[in-house]
Amino acid sequence: MEKRRKYKIDEEMNKLNLPDYKSAIKIIPRELGIAFNTFHNYRKLLIEDTADIPYEKVRKLECLFGMESGGLINGLKPCKNLKELIYLERQQNGSEN
Repeated sequence: MEKRRKYKIDEEMNKLNLPDYKSAIKIIPRELGIAFNTFHNYRKLLIEDTADIPYEKVRKLECLFGMESGGLINGLKPCKNLKELIYLERQQNGSEN
């Protein structure tokens, strides 16, 4: 079974026809100001990887692919809001304040 990628970069690239795909492979790293190999590594990131793409690069990719903010991520990690974390912290420490 293939592991899930952290970002939908390959899915968006696969929507392109072959001439556009070949152009995109050259244009995207240039527009992001990164090396081709770095772009290739971004495409390979798996959900469980601790490595990540810098936020401004993700936003630029979303813009290049015509996506809404947050559209490139392939599954959001659920997290508690700050009030919940403060409550849990106080519960663990036995503090009421």
